[in-house]
Amino acid sequence: MNRELAEIIKIYATESDKELNEYLLGKSKNNLIAVLIDLITMYINDKNSSTLREFLTVTIAGYQHTEGKIGYNGYMQNVYGRPLMCEAKPKNVRSDGKRKLNGGGNFTDYTHERLERDLKENLHMLVSGFVDGKLIYILEFPFKCESFVSKLKRQLNKKFPQGDVTGRFLRSANFDYRDFIGCKELKVVFCLPKSELVKYKKNIVKGFYEFLMGVAPDD
Repeated sequence: MNRELAEIIKIYATESDKELNEYLLGKSKNNLIAVLIDLITMYINDKNSSTLREFLTVTIAGYQHTEGKIGYNGYMQNVYGRPLMCEAKPKNVRSDGKRKLNGGGNFTDYTHERLERDLKENLHMLVSGFVDGKLIYILEFPFKCESFVSKLKRQLNKKFPQGDVTGRFLRSANFDYRDFIGCKELKVVFCLPKSELVKYKKNIVKGFYEFLMGVAPDD
């Protein structure tokens, strides 16, 4: 975090709005632009919060974002009058790190009961990937996709072969691109063009990279 941004945050948290406004008005346009870019870069790459990445994923896909940790991440009204809900699973990796994008995501503290609830809901999945905060792709598919549901069921059945146990959860029910790319209703909401995507080849697992290159737009 640069010193200017640190000072602005300090004033915001400890001084009045008037003092903050006076401080900001005393800064040059270029200085404020630099601070804003630094803030966005820090926020979108935050390891402890995916709020901004979630917001981008949901809104670019055409949904209204819903804030808060409880419930689904967004909704849109459809022709049948019932809201179409969405669950966003954004993933960010660092270009200089070992982790790679694989179209994956996970559900925390999952149970058979939650799976049944999600199946009954008019729910779509939004899976997105970022590298250093740069959006690479957004893919959308119905939660009810057979191969996707089967992956979740296998993990739940292994953890709870006799059904749910009160007070116990499957801490992480995970999936990756192999569990949904065969879905007939899979939709590419966003993908970098091929000339840009190739720059991130090393940050994407081989099979998924090949899939993305097959659906990426030409320049």
